[in-house]
Amino acid sequence: MQWYTDVIKKYAVFSGRARRKEFWMFTLFSVIISIIISILDRILGLTYGSGNSSGVLSTIYSLAVLLPSIGVGIRRLHDTGRSGWWLLINLVPCIGFIVYIVFAAQEGNAGDNAYGPDPKAAERFGPGGEPGYPGYPPAPQA
Repeated sequence: MQWYTDVIKKYAVFSGRARRKEFWMFTLFSVIISIIISILDRILGLTYGSGNSSGVLSTIYSLAVLLPSIGVGIRRLHDTGRSGWWLLINLVPCIGFIVYIVFAAQEGNAGDNAYGPDPKAAERFGPGGEPGYPGYPPAPQA
């Protein structure tokens, strides 16, 4: 859940880079929350539209996560070395979404790129670039 809340906290941050894990965990939690809210809409009778396909709570949630979703999508594209404008590829029917998923699934660029430092390296190496930061054994002593 930390990955989801971190993206929400950076709701209007469109610069920098986002790891695959950050992007996909946010997407996973967002889909789960959307499903739960859709069920609540149906139970509470808050649906509208043709065939009761939309709900009031679902619409509010979708609007609430719109900017964070765009932000994490742009930061994910930055991690692969692409401009955030590539997010607009989703507007191309059928093929655009597939291309975007492929871009989002690719490994990020190792090391710094034009969009900022490598977020994976920041996790591997602590301040001063020394191994031994979260999940890694302490640096060997001389």
